[in-house]
Amino acid sequence: MSNTPIELKGSSFTLSVVHLHDANPEVIRQALEDKIAQAPAFLRHAPVVVNIGALADVAQWQPLAQAITATGLRIMGVSGCKDPALKTEIDRAGIPLLTEGKEKTARPAPVPEPAPEPEPTVTPVTKTRLIDTPVRSGQRIYAPNCDLIVTGHVSAGAELIADGNIHIYGMMRGRALAGASGDKEAQIFCSHLTAELVSIAGTYWLSDNIPADYYGKAVRLRLSDAALTIEPLN
Repeated sequence: MSNTPIELKGSSFTLSVVHLHDANPEVIRQALEDKIAQAPAFLRHAPVVVNIGALADVAQWQPLAQAITATGLRIMGVSGCKDPALKTEIDRAGIPLLTEGKEKTARPAPVPEPAPEPEPTVTPVTKTRLIDTPVRSGQRIYAPNCDLIVTGHVSAGAELIADGNIHIYGMMRGRALAGASGDKEAQIFCSHLTAELVSIAGTYWLSDNIPADYYGKAVRLRLSDAALTIEPLN
């Protein structure tokens, strides 16, 4: 138990603030009566602070105070008073003069910037897969993370796929898909091109798209400005 008869502690209380916009006591009394009738359980005999900052001219405090207390409200303090003489009158009436803190405006939550879309991951090519036998129709050969070299013929209906470059030294009649993991620097080298489809990093030509001047010839295909290009293989 404390040895002192009193103990002083900080605390906080929520009080309603009555903002007056008219200096006529009877108008104020009637307006308060109407407001209390709307929520009697909440407002009847409630402690309030009276803000008179919006009143341009208040001749006397006592008539206003009587109009307010006549409704049953308990005046705990007065705020917004700027007139020195009126401050003195309120102080003599035993009512504290209060200074209200500025209302804080909640800052809107920051909008997160949309996360940039990740760049497609290009898997580095580290080795080469070598196929020394002909590739038959229906066969699919995949060279992950590396180049693919085929020394024999590739039949129609066969498919060659590589994350890197593709080299075909025989007759090429099937499908060749280089840069399958997104490597736009991949190329296709072919000694005799009559392919059903050629593709680099998803950009493709069907057989009908292959220029007639290069059909059946030794060629080199690569991407330039996101478009397939073809040139003689010297």
